[in-house]
Amino acid sequence: MTLHEDAVATLTTWNATSDPADLARKRTLELLTAGPVAMTRAHRRGHVTASALIVDENRRVLLCLHGRLGLWMQVGGHCEPDDPTLAAAALREATEESGIPGLRLDPNPIDVDVHEVRCAPAEGRPAERSWHFDVRFLAICPAGAVEQISDESAALSWFSVDDLPSPLAEGVVQQVAPAFARL
Repeated sequence: MTLHEDAVATLTTWNATSDPADLARKRTLELLTAGPVAMTRAHRRGHVTASALIVDENRRVLLCLHGRLGLWMQVGGHCEPDDPTLAAAALREATEESGIPGLRLDPNPIDVDVHEVRCAPAEGRPAERSWHFDVRFLAICPAGAVEQISDESAALSWFSVDDLPSPLAEGVVQQVAPAFARL
């Protein structure tokens, strides 16, 4: 199965966690009718991305302060050609951006969100307006793990869900309830 086929299968069978997530799921399935190109930055109308909300045993969430956007958000990003599944893309991104080995990923999404971004295409052209069709997963941090900041983040920090930071990216809060419901 290709990454594109996995994305279609995952979103076709997924039971959305909210009405907005279901609408985003339907919009993403519509985008995926463009074929495998919809999984890449080459698809300028928008493309599928994968992210993960990392949680620990103390019911905290690990958020990154995105270096370019200046917003606190879950880790994640673009799918790569070698990613076999959306879940694998989310796990790869979460591991790269958090520096935490041994994350355990729930293979069923917790949320889907569609949002506008300024995204630099792979070919090196200047950033253009585009859309991320972000499929979001839950990643569980192993006990005692220590995060390590990546080049893509200005900071990484753990937060209680009752004390989330500001400025917070839209869509972070809508992931919290489905994530903790899975635990």
